[in-house]
Amino acid sequence: MPELADVFRRYAGAYVEKFGDRLLPSHRRAIQDLLECRTEAMGGQIFRCNHCGHEHYSYHSCRNRSCPKCHRKETEEWLEQRRNELLPVSYFHVVFTLPQELRDTVRRHQRKVYGILMKAAARALIKLAADPHYVGGLVGVLAVLHTWTRTLAYHPHVHCLVPAGGVSADGTHWCPARPTYLVPAKALALIFRGMFKKQLLKELPDLDIPDSVWRTAWVVECKPAIQGTEKVLNYLARYVHRIAITNNRIVSIDDGKVAFRYKDSRDRRWKTMTLAANEFIRRFLQHVLPRGFHKVRYYGLWSPARRRQVRQVQLLLAREAPEPPEPPEPQDCPHGGNHPPAASDLRCPYCGQGILIWVAHVRPRRRAPP
Repeated sequence: MPELADVFRRYAGAYVEKFGDRLLPSHRRAIQDLLECRTEAMGGQIFRCNHCGHEHYSYHSCRNRSCPKCHRKETEEWLEQRRNELLPVSYFHVVFTLPQELRDTVRRHQRKVYGILMKAAARALIKLAADPHYVGGLVGVLAVLHTWTRTLAYHPHVHCLVPAGGVSADGTHWCPARPTYLVPAKALALIFRGMFKKQLLKELPDLDIPDSVWRTAWVVECKPAIQGTEKVLNYLARYVHRIAITNNRIVSIDDGKVAFRYKDSRDRRWKTMTLAANEFIRRFLQHVLPRGFHKVRYYGLWSPARRRQVRQVQLLLAREAPEPPEPPEPQDCPHGGNHPPAASDLRCPYCGQGILIWVAHVRPRRRAPP
């Protein structure tokens, strides 16, 4: 099965030669990491079968957040951390989308504008939810930045997961939201647009933004999310660790073209799109975030400064909620870390009878800076 790394192995050289002077450092790093992920360049471990004697090499992952092979262990760790913070209530899924006229501006000032987008979305939610007509309390907001569509087009937007309720101003009781209604989407969009405009013009006053952008209706969707503690956690994890495209969507790599599957949002059917290799790489790289930028942020009740209050709210809600099931013990991926896994976890893929015994480390190959 073709992989994203195969696309870069075949065509990244020509792409870098053509656009090298315009490549961002984060893009260069992504190309290099994807090419070296789980290869000898990253180093790894050698195992030997105690039955047939065959040696098996297990190379380390690159851990680049744009790599489709490097997120299983991180997802499990994130899930375990969030289990301690999840509230036993239903949730809402809110999506904030920037208008198309702003996308070039966002692309040129990614680090600043992405941050403004996430803050404006969260603050708008917190402000409107605090109105007694809707929730009347402080809600928690988990905001995750997305920049792509199913066809890898540039489409910056923010997904937010919000509990169906908030804590009162004095912190003594829980204010539940209505089961299928959190806040009015149109009013939320107006507040979001105003907050985004104010902060954008404050931080980037020299931008030339058409007045029509501030007069058109912005799109905000607000709907109930799936319920159940474990299902909500898995739902969150898909947005936190999802990348622009996964390996199983790549169909073929032939004659300088890449074909991949995508699900059409209009008829909900899977279709195939074919792009020139350079265009495919360009589309993928435009979703590589600036180095050090946090694509997942926590606001309101879920702010790191309010962890003690979250514990109090959990105790308060636990008196009214049924006892949740015990979460399953997290399982480490045998090939995901840098430490030798237990021998009992690795069956020989060649003879199918023996157990792979760890023999030695493979030192990583030094690489030049990107």
